[in-house]
Amino acid sequence: MPHEVIRVEQLSKTYGSGDSAAQALKKVSFSIFHGDFLMITGRNGSGKSTFMHQVAMLDYPTKGRILFNLKKNDADAVNVAALPEKQRIEMRLREIGYIFQEYALIRELTALENVMLPRLMWCSARVAREKALRELNRVGLKKKARHLPSELSGGEQQRVAIARALVNDPHIIFADEPTANLDTVASKNVMETLKKINADGITVVMISHEADELQYAKRQIVFENGVVKAERTPAAGELL
Repeated sequence: MPHEVIRVEQLSKTYGSGDSAAQALKKVSFSIFHGDFLMITGRNGSGKSTFMHQVAMLDYPTKGRILFNLKKNDADAVNVAALPEKQRIEMRLREIGYIFQEYALIRELTALENVMLPRLMWCSARVAREKALRELNRVGLKKKARHLPSELSGGEQQRVAIARALVNDPHIIFADEPTANLDTVASKNVMETLKKINADGITVVMISHEADELQYAKRQIVFENGVVKAERTPAAGELL
């Protein structure tokens, strides 16, 4: 059985305090395994994005533990919910990639420069450039390496964002509704790219509202009112 790369224990998140407090997550517990293509679904306001922000270390939970175990040894598991922000930043850069719904590319930089940027934290510009070109080739955009985001379609911009998420060789990719702003053809290209990445052994955790995207998932987690309503394996060809 694949090993756990993330184990979430009794995770809660509350915004505000007193009479205005709103509990976005309520004692959520489950595991993410190496090689998963995990699809997180649920209505707007169900807790999906809040959960993603906690496990991707973009926010701190109010209570609970988030155990990262990337070395197949339980003794090496790290509760990232308890780490200081400086250590979390380093882990985010080295261990995970994040794909935003709105691409989050720097408009003044070329596709190549956008992908290089996270790699420059650890190595020379030459090495970063070589790695960025490999990742652009991986997503089918090496020929557009010198294009600015404004010169690319929405689907191409999102594939540049995927290449950027891959440039530091992450164990896990988090994707927050990566096709929400794309047409059908561009959405399929993005999903096929994520499928190939997952086939290469990278764990993918993705939020989706799109009915036909469930076919790419190996597991599905359904959120409702801040709790996990269901955890299941989708049937072949099943729609949301």
